[in-house]
Amino acid sequence: MSVESLLQQTRDCLNEVLPEGIEVTTIELEGPHVVVYTKQLDAFLSGGELLRQIAQRLHRRVLVRSDPAVLVDPKEAESVIRELVPPEAEVNQIFFEPETGEVSIEAANPGAAIGRQAAVLNEIKRRIGWVPTVVRTPPIPSKTVEEVRTYLRSVFDERRKMLKKVGARIVRDRLQEKLWARNTSLGGYREVGRSAHLLTTQNSRVLIDCGIDPGSERTPYFSAPEAMPLDSLDAVVVTHAHLDHCGLVPVLLKYGYDGPIYCTAPTRDLMTLMLLDAIKVSNQEARKGLYESSHVRELVSHTIPLRYGETTDIAPDIRLTLHNAGHILGSSMCHFHLGDGDYNMAYTGDLKFERSWLFNPATNRFPRLETLIMESTYGGFRDVQPPRQQGAEELGRFIDKVISRKGHVLIPVFAVGRSQEVMLVLEEKMREGKIPRVPVWLDGMIFEATSIHTAYPEYLNSQLRTQIFQQGDNPFLSDVFHRVESSQKRMTVIDDNDPSIVLATSGMMSGGPVLEYFKAWAPGEKNGMVFAGYQAEGTFGRRLKQGLNEATLMDGGRTVSVPVKFEITNCEGFSGHSDRVQLMNYIATVEPRPQRILVCHGEEQKALDLASSLHKRFGVETRAPYNLETVRVL
Repeated sequence: MSVESLLQQTRDCLNEVLPEGIEVTTIELEGPHVVVYTKQLDAFLSGGELLRQIAQRLHRRVLVRSDPAVLVDPKEAESVIRELVPPEAEVNQIFFEPETGEVSIEAANPGAAIGRQAAVLNEIKRRIGWVPTVVRTPPIPSKTVEEVRTYLRSVFDERRKMLKKVGARIVRDRLQEKLWARNTSLGGYREVGRSAHLLTTQNSRVLIDCGIDPGSERTPYFSAPEAMPLDSLDAVVVTHAHLDHCGLVPVLLKYGYDGPIYCTAPTRDLMTLMLLDAIKVSNQEARKGLYESSHVRELVSHTIPLRYGETTDIAPDIRLTLHNAGHILGSSMCHFHLGDGDYNMAYTGDLKFERSWLFNPATNRFPRLETLIMESTYGGFRDVQPPRQQGAEELGRFIDKVISRKGHVLIPVFAVGRSQEVMLVLEEKMREGKIPRVPVWLDGMIFEATSIHTAYPEYLNSQLRTQIFQQGDNPFLSDVFHRVESSQKRMTVIDDNDPSIVLATSGMMSGGPVLEYFKAWAPGEKNGMVFAGYQAEGTFGRRLKQGLNEATLMDGGRTVSVPVKFEITNCEGFSGHSDRVQLMNYIATVEPRPQRILVCHGEEQKALDLASSLHKRFGVETRAPYNLETVRVL
């Protein structure tokens, strides 16, 4: 189907269903959406029935917006909003989105901004033409979120051109031969790191994740003939914002990819934070980075954010739905609907099938599912983690022991996910008097990543949302937490003789501020270190976990030897990955049960072990492919 034929089909549909008095001024394609502009937005959207009829007839997602001619100038519109919204709402910022004709109102008290029976919002819409939405002001302002929103407004014209190009590509004519589909392993198979999967049909090519190996900085197999040329990709889908899944997405843009990047909004913002920090670390270590900040900005402008459960066309014969993966903020399982109901596949990304301190467990219900590509980080027979509460108790006992001997506790953490969970446990135990109340220093990106968590409360579990927004008890704002804002402050913390706890990046000790604390505190027997996350093969963290007693590190351009005399312990209960039991339970409960399971994201023996066990227990076809292997699934 061509663009013009779809637009004509839309016109015909509108002529049939719209009552007199509703005028359609323009119809456009923007990315996966058919966008209809009208001067009678209220009448068009009244009850939602007209929109449902149109979407069902077109088999497309349809958006309806106000014609730009009826929109009041943003400066004048902001004055009207501040006039109509009562002071008790405590309006913070107002964001106009020209792409959508919507205006987002940040308020500390959303209920007051909305008004009884939405009276305030209705009056705003009547006066200015923009469609108002109210969001709660984040308890901790996020510099990243604000900068991303500001940047997107500044590149409105370029982004709109990109979306129109994407829309035309999605509706291009399809080959009429019988559908076939293949998965090609470009990275992250029989290993942890550089995750990259290529989903191919006779019409479409979609790349799922594009990460870097945290231990060796190896990249996916871009040289494979299946991966090239990059400009032939229809879409890139990012499951979550850890660098082993998203660390090389800017490289795609640098070398010719010009298409859309699909993920959740928090993944977009966290990914921006992580990628820019990776550039900063490279510069500090006098290494040439693989990409520049301009490529990260380009990534932001090419991102099309999706909500959980929102289905959208991303290629002529592929529809995508993102579901909660339970791993980190905004992490997603990607469900692909191929052809006209011919086949369904899902990629778990990193998976946590357990309610954590931050998130609900991963989704295990799908409309249809024939093939599942799942992770196996802790898929080995002996990979059984203690319950989360047990892990918290172990952490508390270790901290109490180290603090009682006047030592420092160093906790290497990933800025996203593990650090926030550890923060919640520490705050609770100090508040309840179960561990001494000492300063908890946050070094690296932890504070900013935590701010982004509070900007997206809908992605947190219901208990934490209630605690923060209804009970007014935000554990992230506890006075025990302190931010390390400079290298000078870091040295002050390191040299302080009083006991303290430091959460620092990187989580696998492959770089970052954690190494400065390690060099200073590792020789002291009264100090201690806790691993609260996965340590990939080949990383410095893995070597320490295995008993390294002397480390060789760079310090100011020279090599130094650091004796490792402090006590090291491991708290597996904080992992964002499912253990062996949870992975098996996930397949036992997933509906419908897939006919085929491909295992990835695990060291070779663990991947093979999990694949074998799943086959024996459930009788489904399983494989643990090698990198560069292509599996035809249909």
